[in-house]
Amino acid sequence: MQVQKRKKIDMTHGPIMKLVVLFALPICLGNVLQQLYNTVDTIVIGNFCGTVSLAAVGTSGLPVEMLLCIFLGLGTGVSILVAQFVGSDDETSVKKTIATATYFLYLCAIPISILGLFLGPLILKLIHVPADAWSYSVSYIRIIFLGTLGNMGYNMNAGILRGLGDSKSSLLFLVVSCIVNIVLDLIFVALLGMDVAGAALATTLAMFSSWIFSVLYIRRRYPELEFTLFPRYLDKKILTRIIKIGLPLGLNNSIYSVGHMLMQSLINEQGSVFMAGCSVATKVTGLANVAITSFSAAATTFSGQNYGARILDRLKKGSRQIPFYSGLITGIAGILVTIFCRPILGLFTKDAEVLEMAVLYIWIVLPFTWFYAVLNAIINYINGLGEVKYPTIINILMLWAVRIPSAYLIAYFLDGKYIMACYPISFFFGMTAMIAFYFTKRWKRISTVSI
Repeated sequence: MQVQKRKKIDMTHGPIMKLVVLFALPICLGNVLQQLYNTVDTIVIGNFCGTVSLAAVGTSGLPVEMLLCIFLGLGTGVSILVAQFVGSDDETSVKKTIATATYFLYLCAIPISILGLFLGPLILKLIHVPADAWSYSVSYIRIIFLGTLGNMGYNMNAGILRGLGDSKSSLLFLVVSCIVNIVLDLIFVALLGMDVAGAALATTLAMFSSWIFSVLYIRRRYPELEFTLFPRYLDKKILTRIIKIGLPLGLNNSIYSVGHMLMQSLINEQGSVFMAGCSVATKVTGLANVAITSFSAAATTFSGQNYGARILDRLKKGSRQIPFYSGLITGIAGILVTIFCRPILGLFTKDAEVLEMAVLYIWIVLPFTWFYAVLNAIINYINGLGEVKYPTIINILMLWAVRIPSAYLIAYFLDGKYIMACYPISFFFGMTAMIAFYFTKRWKRISTVSI
C-alpha cells in the first residue's frame, strides 16, 4: 500500500530478528516510559503520602482493567486486521478499518466512563479493599475513569500504527504522556498535597494529552489514511471481522480480570503492608519485563503481515525465533534485577516491612518470568494469524485451573505471603501448552497451505 514506506517496517522481507528488534525497540523504550510514569506515581505517593495511599493505588487498577479489557481485545483485533491488509496490499480495507475503529472507540468509551464511576466502587468492595484504603481507592478510580476516552484512544491509535509496521510513532505519544504525568504528579501531589486524587488527575490528563497528540500526529504524517478525531462512518463487514477476531480476545481479558479480582482479594486479605509490597514489586518487575510486550507486539505484526502475504516458510521461522529471543532477553534482565532488587526497591518506600514483602515477591516471581515471555510471544504470534481460540482456551486454563487454585492452596497449606508463587507455576503451564500448538494439525495446515 502507499503508506509512507520510510516510516514503516515491512516484515515480509529481510532478516527476521533484525526487523523484529527494529520494530520492538521503540515499543520497548515506550514500555520503559510507561513504566516510568507509573513508577513516578508510586515513588511520589510512597515518599510524600504513606503506606495506605500506596496500597490504594496498587489495588485500584483492577476495576479499570475489568471494564476496559473487552475493548482492548477488540483494539487488538483492529491491529491484526490492519497488519493482514497491509501484508495483502489492500489500502482500501486499511482505510475502512481505521474509520470503523474510530467510530467504535466513541461507541465504547463514553458508556465505559459512566459505568466506571458507579461500578468501580462496587468492584473494590468485591475484592475486599481494607477500610483504611477505601476512600483513597474510590477517589483514585473515579478520576481515572474520567480519562477512559484518552486511554482507549491512545491504545487504539498505537495499535493501528503497529499494524502498519510503524512502532516508532507510539514512542512519541508516550513521551508526551510521560512528561505531562511526571510534571503534574510533582505539582498535584508533592507541591499541592492532593495525595491519591492528585496522582489520578495527573494520569488522566496525561492520557488525554497523549491521545490528542496521536490524532494530530497521524493526520499530519499519514494524510493518506484520512484519519479523523471524530467518527465518520462504520463499515459493517469490517466491524464484523474486528469483532470475530477481537471479541474472543476481549472476553479472554474479561475472564482474566475476574480471576485477577479473586487474586487481588486474596492479596488484600493479607493487609495493607502486603498490598503495598506487592504494588511496589510489580512496578520493578514491570521494568524488568519491558521486552515481553514489545516482542509480543512485533510477533503479532510479523505473523499478520506474513500471513496476509502468504509467505509461509518465513511464517514458520518467525514462530520459533521470536519467542526464543523474547525469553532469552527477559531471563537475563530478570536475573540481574533480582540480584540488585533491594536498592531498586528502596527508591519506592522507606518502610522496612513493605520493603521485605517486595523483596520476597521479586525473588519468587522475577527469575521465572521468562516462561511468560515465551508464552506471550507465541500467543500473540498465533493471534496475528486470526487464530484466537486456542490461545483463549489456554489462557483460561492457566488462570482458572492453575494460578487461582495454586494460590489458594499455598495460602491454605503454607503461608499467605507466598501466594505469588502461583505466577511462575501458571507461566510454566501456559508456556508448555502454547509450545504444544506447534505440534497440532491446525498449525501444520496454517504453515503449509495457502488459505
